Amino acid sequence: MTNENQREGLGHQAKGTVKEVAGKVTDNEKMEAEGKLEKAGGQVQETAGDIEEKIKKD
Repeated sequence: MTNENQREGLGHQAKGTVKEVAGKVTDNEKMEAEGKLEKAGGQVQETAGDIEEKIKKD
């Protein structure tokens, strides 16, 4: 079962990946950096959701 943080985190990771790739393709360093940052933030949010789920199970 996934919680809201896990779902949103995955969404941010996907959006960040798209931005990162688009930035690389268009040679837009700012967009690429924004994508990397959003992807990292999504990973943190997903991990927080994973921890929430682990706490609920214990």
